[in-house]
Amino acid sequence: MQGEERLKFRLSDYRGKKDVVVTFHPLDWTPTCESQLPILDSMEAKFAAAGGQLLDISVDSIESHLAWQKKEIGMMRFPLCSDFYPHGEVTRKFDILRDEPPVPGISERAAFIVDKEGVIRFARVYPIDRLPDLDGLLDELRKMGG
Repeated sequence: MQGEERLKFRLSDYRGKKDVVVTFHPLDWTPTCESQLPILDSMEAKFAAAGGQLLDISVDSIESHLAWQKKEIGMMRFPLCSDFYPHGEVTRKFDILRDEPPVPGISERAAFIVDKEGVIRFARVYPIDRLPDLDGLLDELRKMGG
């Protein structure tokens, strides 16, 4: 979803057009994620200027994303994606679905940059209780040359 608009798309929709910055947050309504998404939103124009399309994914439902934005974090200007059903299918393909505590079945906190050819050029998993290095992620995108 982007804002309140529900969209269906595939990563391949961006092939040949843009590098895609894919971030994963473990779970809506949690403190670290509650900080991560508004910071990403505030940086959205910088990612776009560097030639990147920002996407964020979690295993939460679209309804959870919408309620969370309306009640807690504000509406995001980039797609906030739901990997709810089949549960964690995309998260599993990126090999970051957690099996261990604190909550099995959620994603790691992670970031990837997929280039215009569909190749993952950057991948990093961050401690689940800490914000990712978003400035560093932007620097990695800029190094790719948009």
